[in-house]
Amino acid sequence: MKEYIDVASRHITPAGGNVFADLGFNEDEAQALHTESQQKIAQTIALKEQLMAEIASWIALQNLRQSDAAKVLQVSRPRVSDVVNKKTDKFTLDALVMMLGLTGKQVKLVVE
Repeated sequence: MKEYIDVASRHITPAGGNVFADLGFNEDEAQALHTESQQKIAQTIALKEQLMAEIASWIALQNLRQSDAAKVLQVSRPRVSDVVNKKTDKFTLDALVMMLGLTGKQVKLVVE
């Protein structure tokens, strides 16, 4: 038996919108939460880009084809292309740290 799902009453926050305002937070609090979340997202993207740059640099220094790098990194060749092209939305920080470990590089986390 199929259950009916009421899709007409669903709300979707548009891209660039403030999900916190849509959830009912007052205007000031919604803006503060939105700003904080955007900063955290930007920090995560910057970290991913830094790790991806290190992997891409290793590939270039080793003079590897993407298919050869894929074998070392234990991923598919298209995944290597995604790293080289810095498609940050396709990777977690964990996955990138693991790949760097497979290159022989150490990743150190510093909290200040």
